[in-house]
Amino acid sequence: MPKVSSVVVPYATYLRVYEPLAAFPEAERAHWARYARRSDRPSYQDELRRSLADLLPTPPIPVPVQESADAFVLEVDGVVCVCPWRTRLRGWQALQELPEELPKPVVDAMLPPLVRRQAAADYERWLVRNPDSRPWIRTATWQVPLNWFVLVSDEERRYEKGTGEIPPMLRYRTPMVQARRRVARALRTLKDTVEEGPLIDGLVDVGRWLEEFHPRSLVELDYGGLVHALPAGDLEDDHSAADVAAGVAALRQGDGAAAGEAYGRLVERWRSVRDRRSAN
Repeated sequence: MPKVSSVVVPYATYLRVYEPLAAFPEAERAHWARYARRSDRPSYQDELRRSLADLLPTPPIPVPVQESADAFVLEVDGVVCVCPWRTRLRGWQALQELPEELPKPVVDAMLPPLVRRQAAADYERWLVRNPDSRPWIRTATWQVPLNWFVLVSDEERRYEKGTGEIPPMLRYRTPMVQARRRVARALRTLKDTVEEGPLIDGLVDVGRWLEEFHPRSLVELDYGGLVHALPAGDLEDDHSAADVAAGVAALRQGDGAAAGEAYGRLVERWRSVRDRRSAN
């Protein structure tokens, strides 16, 4: 993991897909193959620094002028997999969601309406030329959406306490086929046992997103900058994926009491995170 930056790290979490090189068109595949051999690849905090720097000019630059040519890289069993940043595309999408996250006066102060309208027009023109585009990374702030935990299991959890300037780390990685299977099973259970709502809608959405990628991809859930907002003990004891799996299994077995207990553990754990968000 990278060293802690002097820049304040947004408390963001990430859901990433790493695709094998074979999933990319030939020209892009060659680019990523060369890129994977580099020893100076930037980190996720480097991406954050660049994005924050773009907000300093007047007027601010809400979306990069050029698409990023960077990616995260993994090598698993000799297979190189990459997760392109696609910072420009994700910036446009985040800009669309911003009015739902913050009050209008705050949004207008951060990014004037004219700047947002120009960025939206640029995105519309870009979409005409790239109608099938999708990001390899999803981001959430001050939370890990509960539907993300459905994709992974507690056995895939990796936690490191961190030492000195190296921050703690909490993440999960799972093969794409496992993630899709877990989504399908959870959806069957939820649709049979609970009313339609945000959890089902979110799971349907993330399931459709996963279908866009190569079946031999890897899925990663990373607590990212959220580790800076949580005490080390809370992180070490965080087994949210296990609680989600226990809740879904209990619903499948018709055990409402056990499902309620699992949900209660999740609510209590993530309430403390929401409280810290309100305090900021």
